[in-house]
Amino acid sequence: MDCFFRLSHAAFHLPASLLSSLIAVVILAGLGFNNNNALAATTVRVGTTNSISDATFFIADKKGYFKEEGIEVTFIAFDSAANMIAPLGADIYGIPTAGQLDVGGGATSAGLYNAAARGINIKIVADKGSMPPGYGFMSQLVRKDLIDSGKFKSFKDLKGLKVGISANGSGGSVVLHEALKKGGLKPKDVEQIFMGFPQMVLALQNKAIDAAFMPEPNSTQAIQSGAAVRFAGGDVIDPNHQLAVLLYGDDFSKNHPEVARKFMRAYIRAARDYNDALKDGRLAGANAEEIINILVQSTEIKNPNFYKMIVPHGCNPDGKVNETSLKKNLQIFKDQGLIKGDVSVEQVLDHSFADAVVKELGHYVPKKQKK
Repeated sequence: MDCFFRLSHAAFHLPASLLSSLIAVVILAGLGFNNNNALAATTVRVGTTNSISDATFFIADKKGYFKEEGIEVTFIAFDSAANMIAPLGADIYGIPTAGQLDVGGGATSAGLYNAAARGINIKIVADKGSMPPGYGFMSQLVRKDLIDSGKFKSFKDLKGLKVGISANGSGGSVVLHEALKKGGLKPKDVEQIFMGFPQMVLALQNKAIDAAFMPEPNSTQAIQSGAAVRFAGGDVIDPNHQLAVLLYGDDFSKNHPEVARKFMRAYIRAARDYNDALKDGRLAGANAEEIINILVQSTEIKNPNFYKMIVPHGCNPDGKVNETSLKKNLQIFKDQGLIKGDVSVEQVLDHSFADAVVKELGHYVPKKQKK
């Protein structure tokens, strides 16, 4: 008020146009609308799964791509992307957690399709983690003592074992299904134990489970602990499997399309940086050191050499998902009786955000690799 009084007292000596401008500045300042607040970042809540496929989020964050788009991200960790479905959904069914996430990242699940069948508009909008040849970042691990003793030699030896997966009707359960099929087995032939990926490492060490289907970096952690052996990569079990996807929540894509487009632009830029770091199934490409440094900053694993040993994930630099793989996954969920209602991949797939960004940026051109 004192500031406004002094301005009013001086107003008799100022031109009307200048007086109006000064009053506007004072009022805006009093309401907190300074230049920084006027350009305040939009907060986007992003679900992660502590998988290597979260790398694209971290790259976009650390390289300032989100900031350039006026976005501030808040990362929220989940045991499985299947557990993100309710927080991503619109609050039209009285779900307490609905609308608490804007973006999710992880494996497709039966829950996603069941939500779509109920009219909840969660969308698959881009690739987050796929398994082309050499990039089977989800592995089938088997306890080392079972391998060393000769008790486990082939996929058929899964019969009767306790197998760790993240959730029923998850992407990992599809990879398990394909591994069982290679051994002439069915899901009923194993005991499925549901737990988070870090817990699987401990369970293998404690012999609480016999095998596990988990992504990097947890699979390499289990191997380095001496508890497990990488029996087969996901790229061998189910080549080109579309494991992890980028999900947009109902409210985010429908009511905030411009922010959703900006998020995608930052994401695609980061996915291209990530692809430039890939070479021969390792983080050994042109800018690998930069990407590894970002992972060291963003995760609990602080040893750069660790990231040189892991099997990285595939991630389409133009955002395209493997629709054929998604349809196969959905059919497996249906065959297992996990889908309630009539739903298709087309109902949940929306490439429009990625397509718009690629139209603007052009298609990905890889950097030249160092010799």
